[in-house]
Amino acid sequence: MSGELSSAGYGHAGAGESVRASRSHWDGASATYLEDHGRTLGTDVLVWGPEGLTEDDARLLGDPAALAGAVVVEVGCGAGQGARWASARGARAVGVDLSAGMLARSRALDAATGARTPVLQADAGALPLADGCARVAFSAYGALPFTADAAGVMAEVHRVLVPGGRWVFSVSHPVRWAFPDDPGQRGLVADRSYFDRAPYVERDDAGQLLYAEHHRTAGDWVRLARGAGFALLDLVEPEWTREDQPTWGGWSALRGRLLPGTAVFVCERLRR
Repeated sequence: MSGELSSAGYGHAGAGESVRASRSHWDGASATYLEDHGRTLGTDVLVWGPEGLTEDDARLLGDPAALAGAVVVEVGCGAGQGARWASARGARAVGVDLSAGMLARSRALDAATGARTPVLQADAGALPLADGCARVAFSAYGALPFTADAAGVMAEVHRVLVPGGRWVFSVSHPVRWAFPDDPGQRGLVADRSYFDRAPYVERDDAGQLLYAEHHRTAGDWVRLARGAGFALLDLVEPEWTREDQPTWGGWSALRGRLLPGTAVFVCERLRR
């Protein structure tokens, strides 16, 4: 096995191999990820997607003052920017991520900013947290796009939230999967079926999975949330409003004026 990229396209990716590939990929990408996207992500800002929508503007988690003293969990925290944002508002925040490399970036940002953000290394499908311990959980492009078992992640988040707890997560807008991942004119013409749920996968020359990103339709996400015991309160589709917002992969001002790039699902754990 060389570990070098040999093929890329759409195909199958199982639950176990998706977990292994995500851990390895993000460990390897952690050194350059913040260098590439730090202008958008910042150090202690909760940003819902490449469009630059922040929680300070959107207030999808509810009244920020109500976070004081609450246990708040960032699922798939990466370098912990969201958990750091919540801590600054008085929350008892913790970040959970599969990648040791990304958690090392979080500790480096803590050292640079003087913050102290508790983080745990764990699969989002097996959160090392007690039942009903948290009032708020959120995930900004963390974990859910990269897992084959999104239902398992939803169930875990439901388990750790108190009844009435808020669960907010952002993912690539499902409609984007019908278009090429291209920020230019080519990315404005659909070339795949929106209903084709095959994940995007990269494999090495031995067939081992290196990277997987899973596609669900908007209806799939709604059913996953409701099936786990959540009520859907809102679906936010951020617009690209700033011309100086940096291009990020297939996200750009050109596409953002015409197509939604991010979907943010605002949910509440049902009181049962």
